[in-house]
Amino acid sequence: MNGTAFALEAAGQKYEALGYGVTALYIVAFSLFIYGLMGLTGPKTAVRGNWIAAVGMGIAIVATLLYVYNNPPSVDGVPAINWILIAVGLILGVVLGIPPALKTKMTAMPQLVALFNGVGGGTVALIAWAEYIESDGFTNIHEQPDVHVIVGSLFAAIIGSVSFWGSLVAFAKLQELLNKNLEKALVKAAKGFQLANIVLAIAAVAIAIYIGLSADSAEATPWFWIVALLIIAGLMGLFVVFPIGGADMPVVISLLNALTGLSAAAAGLALNNQAMIVAGMIVGASGSILTNLMAKAMNRSIPAIVFGSFGGDDAGPAGGAGGAGGTVKATSAADAAIQMAYANQVIVVPGYGLAVAQAQHAVKEMASLLESKGVEVKYAIHPVAGRMPGHMNVLLAEADVPYDAMKEMDDINGEFNRTDVAIVIGANDVTNPAARNDPSSPIHGMPILNVDEARSVIVLKRSMSSGYAGIENPLFFGDATSMLFGDAKKSVDSVVEELKAL
Repeated sequence: MNGTAFALEAAGQKYEALGYGVTALYIVAFSLFIYGLMGLTGPKTAVRGNWIAAVGMGIAIVATLLYVYNNPPSVDGVPAINWILIAVGLILGVVLGIPPALKTKMTAMPQLVALFNGVGGGTVALIAWAEYIESDGFTNIHEQPDVHVIVGSLFAAIIGSVSFWGSLVAFAKLQELLNKNLEKALVKAAKGFQLANIVLAIAAVAIAIYIGLSADSAEATPWFWIVALLIIAGLMGLFVVFPIGGADMPVVISLLNALTGLSAAAAGLALNNQAMIVAGMIVGASGSILTNLMAKAMNRSIPAIVFGSFGGDDAGPAGGAGGAGGTVKATSAADAAIQMAYANQVIVVPGYGLAVAQAQHAVKEMASLLESKGVEVKYAIHPVAGRMPGHMNVLLAEADVPYDAMKEMDDINGEFNRTDVAIVIGANDVTNPAARNDPSSPIHGMPILNVDEARSVIVLKRSMSSGYAGIENPLFFGDATSMLFGDAKKSVDSVVEELKAL
């Protein structure tokens, strides 16, 4: 008998020590999350910060497996851990996660971010569903229902589902999987989607309250209520993102990322998982800050973005005379090379067109040739150039463009009026002077790069089509502007050949 008691006491001490070890590992994990995030504040430390955070996530996974081992779920009072299912899940995560990250081009990185973010939101929604099913509608958590478990699970179910389905729509829009006419129709139907979302939000809150109050009863709430909640929240996610145009999509991705983080924190609260709470709050807080900064960079409020319907049209002249007044002047690679070769300073303004054409290496070669001729070359980076924050920085860094040469908007705008040539490669809305000069413009008040103040402007574009905002750019018709039409990479390659011949 004494031996049995001793064995039980020893086992208890062992599991208690294991519990302390899990807590210590979680503390190490979210400390690495925070330290890794600090590294993402600059391009020089971003890769290292990403690796540090990844190591933290690995530690968190190990800690969670130890927690499961120490506190196994039970079926009819019998401990039951399906390690095979856990192993399959880990293997699937690796198989489905690593190849896309390695093979996805920088042009498609925003889509990948949207997709991965959606997977995170969907996972949180499934966790909430599992918690509901396992606890028979939160009726057998303890003798008295735990409010934090109920509220955390229901919040995670709603927000996680909204994030999942909204992110899928964002992915489809960015990947251009939606028919153009359909996308335009969705944008125009914004008011209808807004009304539908009000009804859906009321329904979701009502069902969540009913589920929560039913937890006090002895009988389990029917499973279809949680399914109904997930479906309604999913429709909200679809209806929120459907009418948002391409001009606002970078902000939407950031907002959905913040929502996924908050839902993960809520799920962590329900599961009493410290790592999920801290990691979720980090993602939620950083995503919220980034969303706010991007909205300010576009001079728009977040409600105006979520409930607006701007962007997505491809209206605009095909060429020749523009509604902004003036006539488009075409130029050649030879003339562009001569202008830049005899300049004192050239500012390169990259945009999504550069990313699509994968012209970053050609741009770096062009800049090197200009610098060998004594020309100072700088790069003007707008906060929302491309399809996500930092898109242009990462793209140019891939081509070994020095970080010091990449200048943020506030640092470079004062230099355009003393710049000989500004060469705009695939950028549109972020250079549109209507944002500064035309009060009737949809983008009026949006901070832009002051490209029109340069002595000469060369714009590389495939055509005269408009940008994400779907509005005409008066810059293209300016007296100091000339257009070099064609694929950005081919155009820059032609300029490079002309520079070599000078």
